[in-house]
Amino acid sequence: MPRILGIDLPKEKRIEAALPYLYGIGPTRSKNILTQAQVSVDKRAKDLTEEEIARITTIIQKGFVVEGDLRRENNENIRRHMEMGSYRGLRHRKGLPVRGQRTKTNARTRKGKKQITGHIIQKAEAPAAKKPNKE
Repeated sequence: MPRILGIDLPKEKRIEAALPYLYGIGPTRSKNILTQAQVSVDKRAKDLTEEEIARITTIIQKGFVVEGDLRRENNENIRRHMEMGSYRGLRHRKGLPVRGQRTKTNARTRKGKKQITGHIIQKAEAPAAKKPNKE
């Protein structure tokens, strides 16, 4: 199982489809990386040589921000918006859609499960049976 930047790639998939398992690399970027590294897109991940893996890794490290660094950068950007108090930051803080989507209906991914509002009817307790007095 080839390992690139600490991530195990699925060995049975084509390398073109296996590279997007890295956070920050999609299908287009995957093809570009493989053409720069001069690796066939039809090759399976298990068939890569150590040299090809090294070429792919160096291209990714030199040219792209991926995995932990990219996640950290995204989180810092969101935190910056929240601290500024911008509209986007407020939407992030409230857990609502940030990019202008409607919220009257839909938006369940951001808002979570629907909250039920209204009157809750409690069951009346049955009167307790009288205990005989022991005198």
